[in-house]
Amino acid sequence: MITTTVEATRQAVAAARAIGKRVGLVPTMGALHAGHLSLIQAARSENDFVVVSIFVNPTQFGPKEDLSRYPRPFERDVELCERERADLIFHPTPEIMYPLSFTTYVEVHELQKVLCGASRPGHFRGVATVVLKLFNVIEPDVAYFGQKDAQQARVLSQMVRDLDVPVALRICPIVREPDGLALSSRNVYLNPAERAGATVLYQSLMRMRQRIDAGERSADVLIAEARQRIDATPGARVDYVAIVDYDRLQPMPRLKGKVLVALAVYFGTTRLIDNVLMDVPAEPEA
Repeated sequence: MITTTVEATRQAVAAARAIGKRVGLVPTMGALHAGHLSLIQAARSENDFVVVSIFVNPTQFGPKEDLSRYPRPFERDVELCERERADLIFHPTPEIMYPLSFTTYVEVHELQKVLCGASRPGHFRGVATVVLKLFNVIEPDVAYFGQKDAQQARVLSQMVRDLDVPVALRICPIVREPDGLALSSRNVYLNPAERAGATVLYQSLMRMRQRIDAGERSADVLIAEARQRIDATPGARVDYVAIVDYDRLQPMPRLKGKVLVALAVYFGTTRLIDNVLMDVPAEPEA
């Protein structure tokens, strides 16, 4: 079933709830790939009624970003959702989600300003707003997101906690190509040379993980080594390489506890992100 309005979507979900079904939601912007499908599969395995939203959200794109060229293969997306046995596809227009005179937005202060938020001002305001709207329309028991968008997951978990939203979040593992590149709808923008160079993201993360496992605890040392590796890759341009405390998303000079190692790199006009989340033991006392 495909719905395009809030009313029809609520009616469909209410009918499922009326017979005791547990509802899972997978929010997407379409252009589905194996990463999205892994989320739908997780939702299918844990719920009786699975909703996939397909909506290219204009409020999370900046004025110089790729909204107009963002891929929209809707018919193929529908086929994939049907193959994975999604029960409902919610496919609204921008006018449905943001009607005339819409003026209310959700902001998660501090967490939205760093990492991707520093170079994409307003992005997480758009993400938090559209996700809260989806939660209000569908009222899922569980919503599924990917670890690739680690900052998004952290922002949304804070929003859910702060606003007492009765939704459980499941953050599912990153799905990768055989050479390690994290799956992304934006990978289609890469030309062959850029695609080959893009493996440096995963290679850099794995090298940092190895160094941390071997005992390196200096964020500055790890970041400098990663930047050097990426800078030596033809066509690569670093947006950021960061090592932060996952709870606050703030830099930490010496690593310990739950640590997010994250990076964003441009190849041409295509911006790719990747990360690894680690539990780092404290340094042994001297």
